[in-house]
Amino acid sequence: MERRREEISLAFDLGQAVYDRRTALGISQTELARRAGMTQPQVSKLELGGTVPTVPLLARLARAMEAVFRMELFGSSSHVTFTDLDGDTPKAAAGRVSGPEESEAVDDQTPQAAQG
Repeated sequence: MERRREEISLAFDLGQAVYDRRTALGISQTELARRAGMTQPQVSKLELGGTVPTVPLLARLARAMEAVFRMELFGSSSHVTFTDLDGDTPKAAAGRVSGPEESEAVDDQTPQAAQG
């Protein structure tokens, strides 16, 4: 059960980081999908935490958003960011950190993020 919670939390963190970077760039889901070779519904599902992307897809997303992808995993916590290629991270694209206290509120259902 704990492993499933960690997977859900990581999927949400990844989705939130994609959403944050995309909105910081001022591009639509459709435009990100075009740049990354995806469909708009796939981007939406990813941003909502409904899927964990593969490493090749993360690389395509980073290129599409002109960013460096960073993911730190420590214990049951994670930190995910898409950082500008020059090293700057716009505040809106900084991603989020999740920890064990958050996982207590996560059930086995797919997490739903607020759409923006």
